[in-house]
Amino acid sequence: MLHESLLGLSSEGRPRHATGLLAEVEAAAAAAGGWQDVDLIAVGLGPGSFTGVRVGIATAQGLSASLGLPARGVCTLDALGRGIGAEPGAEGQRLAVLDGFRGEVFAALYGEDGERIWEPAVYKPEQLSERVADLDTTPLVAGSGAVRFRHELTEHGVRIPDDADPVHRVAARHVCAIAATAAAGEVGQLAPIYLRPPDAERWRERDPFPTAE
Repeated sequence: MLHESLLGLSSEGRPRHATGLLAEVEAAAAAAGGWQDVDLIAVGLGPGSFTGVRVGIATAQGLSASLGLPARGVCTLDALGRGIGAEPGAEGQRLAVLDGFRGEVFAALYGEDGERIWEPAVYKPEQLSERVADLDTTPLVAGSGAVRFRHELTEHGVRIPDDADPVHRVAARHVCAIAATAAAGEVGQLAPIYLRPPDAERWRERDPFPTAE
């Protein structure tokens, strides 16, 4: 790993992906020796924050077009699952769980060799816990959703590392590793993985003809 950075919130408590992402990308390219030594751009496709996913993909698309570099998209849950499997002593199945907000989680189950067993989907924590209870073996569970809903998910004895463990974070190196080692047809095009409609679309469906006050 040459460079990795975690952007925290701004002083106003807002995400900084729209303002700080390009600077961090430039730092990563510099750590690799400059853009002339970069062969591929990799980006997480989600599921995740609607705005964050859009910003990441748009940035990758812009860099790909301007620099003439290929870009590949990777499911964010796949990257999280790869990170869980890379943990020392990790054995058996692993369940990647991201906080989906709205009281829901995004999750996918992976085998010991990294293949998907459950496709990415949206669950209520209680629903996911019940599905995990039906497994023959207990998976190692990690991710922001596992941290937030630890109580619900551990009801049936799953293993979740301590909240401060870095395994809960989606690491850029795992996104890059999947994109670099997969054949072009085995990774996603730069199309977002939302798994559900964004809030704006849901409100439009509820009230397609809002009245002005």
